[in-house]
Amino acid sequence: MQAPFSTIQTFRDTLAAAPGADRDAVSGAQDRNGQLTKPPGALGRLEDLAIWYAGWRGDAQPQINAPQVIIFAGNHGVCAQGVSAFPPEVTVQMVANFEHGGAAINQLSKAFGAKLDVYPLDLDAPTTDFTTAPAMTEEEFVTALKTGWNAVDPDADLLVTGEMGIGNTTSAAAVAAAVLGGDAADWTGRGTGVDDAGLARKTDVVERGLALHAPTDPLEALRCLGGRELAAMAGAIAAARHHRIPVILDGFICCAAAAALHKAVDGALDHTVAGHLSAEGAHQRLLDGLGKEPLLQLGLRLGEGSGGALAIGILKGAIACHSGMATFAEAGVSDS
Repeated sequence: MQAPFSTIQTFRDTLAAAPGADRDAVSGAQDRNGQLTKPPGALGRLEDLAIWYAGWRGDAQPQINAPQVIIFAGNHGVCAQGVSAFPPEVTVQMVANFEHGGAAINQLSKAFGAKLDVYPLDLDAPTTDFTTAPAMTEEEFVTALKTGWNAVDPDADLLVTGEMGIGNTTSAAAVAAAVLGGDAADWTGRGTGVDDAGLARKTDVVERGLALHAPTDPLEALRCLGGRELAAMAGAIAAARHHRIPVILDGFICCAAAAALHKAVDGALDHTVAGHLSAEGAHQRLLDGLGKEPLLQLGLRLGEGSGGALAIGILKGAIACHSGMATFAEAGVSDS
């Protein structure tokens, strides 16, 4: 299905009209969980994850057979301000690495049986430096949202969105500050490993972007301060909701994009869980703003969807136990 929106407002309307979880499936999954051959609550969060997943799939005893990982890549005009330890050319080089199967995300996707798709977004035309003008026009922003929406396979049963884009921790920090509040310094981190002088430059750049645009609308914040890959991730997360596909959020950059949806429409992220807590300093603050508890905490800060892809294994484990375990009656085991 092609994206059913053509403006920011119609995208917002599409978000607001998205379906909710299937209550009958949730009830059925809760009932099944109470009959499995284990003490109540013995599988901890795995039980909650399985019931959550069942509700979004509309199946009290679901399976995960077709996970999809999508990587969106974009270049940022704000890199001209010296905010990254790497040049913008690395974005193109890493896309080639993804396409040839050589990156971490390729290995993790393969390990957990996920189809990997890569979408480079106008890499030869970076977004505008957001310290001088909005990063994207409405047309550019909506085009990126549509790319993300259309990239989602309706037959997938789980989605992870990741990104590649030199300079995008700067954009993500600016978006997070605009959407969730706080000072630039609260959100700006070292990204790919900038030194103290680089961190000071990044913080100053975020401050100037916020001062120039002062966006009060979360989707406008994503347009003015974000990047094409952030917008595409937001579009993909929204499409997954439309198709009732649960989503595992990746790290700081993915969650900053998701925050714009969270603030635009109440409950817009109910079909998502946080895959991990990254080593980017402000990610915990961002997860707190989204009301999400991460599944993993391994010090990852690579991006690429890597933490989200790794968490596919956690969710697969939850569903394997929920749907594959015997009930007390099936096993002939006394439940009292």
